[in-house]
Amino acid sequence: MSDAAGRSDELMRGRSVRFRLLAIALLPMLVILPLLLGVAIYRWNAKFDATLISKVNGDLTIAHQYLARILEKTGVQLRALSLSARFHEVLASDARGSLRDLLDETRKEIGLDFLYLTNGRGDVLASSPPLQHQPRSDWPIITSALSGQVPATGVDIFGNDELAAISPALAERARLDLVPTPNTVPTDRSTETRGMVVHAASRAMLPDGGAAALVGGTLLNQNLEFIDTINDLVYRAASLPEGSQGTATLFLDDVRISTNVRLFEGRRALGTRVSAAVRSAVLGEGRTWLDSAFVVNDWYISAYEPLVDSYGKRVGMLYVGFLEKPFSEAKYQTLVIIIGAFIAITAATVPIFLRWASSIFMPLERVTATISEVERGNLSARTKMPVLGDEIGRVAVHLDSLLDQIQERDRQLREWNEDLNVRVRERTRDLEHANLKLEATTKQLIMSEKLAAIGEITAGVAHEINNPIAVMQGNLDVIRSVFGADADKAKVEFRLLDEQIHRISQIVTKLLQFARPEEYAGYVERHAPASVISDCLPLVQHLLNKTEIAVVRDDRASRFVLMNRSELQQVLVNLVVNAIHAMPDGGTLTLRSFDVERDGHQGVAIEVADTGIGMSTDVIEKIFDAFYTTKRRQGTGLGLSISQTLIKRQGGQISAESRVGSGSIFTVWLPEAT
Repeated sequence: MSDAAGRSDELMRGRSVRFRLLAIALLPMLVILPLLLGVAIYRWNAKFDATLISKVNGDLTIAHQYLARILEKTGVQLRALSLSARFHEVLASDARGSLRDLLDETRKEIGLDFLYLTNGRGDVLASSPPLQHQPRSDWPIITSALSGQVPATGVDIFGNDELAAISPALAERARLDLVPTPNTVPTDRSTETRGMVVHAASRAMLPDGGAAALVGGTLLNQNLEFIDTINDLVYRAASLPEGSQGTATLFLDDVRISTNVRLFEGRRALGTRVSAAVRSAVLGEGRTWLDSAFVVNDWYISAYEPLVDSYGKRVGMLYVGFLEKPFSEAKYQTLVIIIGAFIAITAATVPIFLRWASSIFMPLERVTATISEVERGNLSARTKMPVLGDEIGRVAVHLDSLLDQIQERDRQLREWNEDLNVRVRERTRDLEHANLKLEATTKQLIMSEKLAAIGEITAGVAHEINNPIAVMQGNLDVIRSVFGADADKAKVEFRLLDEQIHRISQIVTKLLQFARPEEYAGYVERHAPASVISDCLPLVQHLLNKTEIAVVRDDRASRFVLMNRSELQQVLVNLVVNAIHAMPDGGTLTLRSFDVERDGHQGVAIEVADTGIGMSTDVIEKIFDAFYTTKRRQGTGLGLSISQTLIKRQGGQISAESRVGSGSIFTVWLPEAT
């Protein structure tokens, strides 16, 4: 009986081994075959996408060649006109009417929007249509033609006023309302008024032997015939699968100015803009974009190339592309069929293999599940496998032992890490405190060295300049006294000399005040901010009278400030004058005073706000630097720097807020007088 049981156990073990070997032998089918299938699908997908990119690249080449052909043809046609016998006969007859008729006939025949003849001085001899104003004559196209490089052609961007000088109809045709488009670069513009023009010029000789240029051009804005011709050339009938459609677009900068892309049924997407990613790659980096892109309302296999004007600057883009959806659907359908067939075959065979190999997979799954739990942070997870005689069971038991050791090591590491973090935080806090002290000391040292150097230079400059000024002023008075009544004949000149000498004296005084503010410090006293503001307004009334500026007062401060009254007036007058200068066309000047607390200290804030031109962030960062000015020839760049020094000396601060086109607000904060 025992012998039979032993033989049965031996038979079962042998059968189990056979099943396991069979499963191991068939296992590569479930691993290698899917891997090879995945690689094949990946390669096929890559080749499929590469084919689409190759096609759209070829489409872009055709569109580029058509545009190049248009440029070349325009130049050749102008060259032919400049060499024609009829043109020279009309020029020789000196009949402007006949020349204008010839230009008008030729312009309509070759499909130009304008055509004119200009000489080397920029004078227009004849034009079609009649020009409204004198056009620009410094275009590189015209310069090249006049120098003998014929024909000269290119794409140029005309401003709306330049188009209006040629024809108001062209200026109106170029105007496009911008349509809000997702994923574009933010802009404050609402319309595009510039025009992209196929610009060509050819050298012509005048009867007197002088050089002239025949200049012609075609406006591409809303030129639907041009863009539809490109689309018909690139995407002829049956060139794309059913459901796809080809599109072509011409961009000025990132705005669609001529396109057959539909915004919705019956309306073209004129005025929409390209995405920020495409704009950066094509216009920013000058690269040709060959990839999938979202165009207005759907995904297209797209090709964009930059357009360069006659100055060599990237000014727009040429685009062609076709709808991606039909190709994607065909690709996905193929993938679904392949994957579905593989899944069906696998589903029919895998249950059999799993049933045979369950004794192998179960321990492995327990080990895998335990490792996953540990990876998610559960260090107490264990396989809890019983001690078995096979290798997999021993591995599971050994894994539990290793996990026990890892859990203990993790606990120790966490304790050491926490202790290390505490020490690092302490050292970091000490280091940050030391760095702050070092930065403050360094800034003070640099400022002291700068002020010392400026003080020495300024003292020498003041001495060297004030003596000649005194001599000049004295001699000017002597000249006036010598001339007597005749001095009135040069009254304006004498006044200008007096003003400039006084200006030099003021500049020297400001330099000295900036370099040695302690020598100009006056005694301090308590003041109500409202009274100081009231005293300042008469000092700038002559400037207010020259403009249409409304002054608004809002005095709500109940506290007093401690400062020399003249110095505080100097600061406020400087801020008010700057505000007036920022509103050359008029506006509103608002003066406010109110109680405010800053950094735990009670104080008073005085605001000087304007509705002027405003300042950019870069300018705001520099306005308190010595010698920095935005007034060019009128300013010294010391006003705000001196004002900041005066206020800081009393423990206060001047701050500025501004935005271009929205005005500025300067806030003077001073501690409360105690």
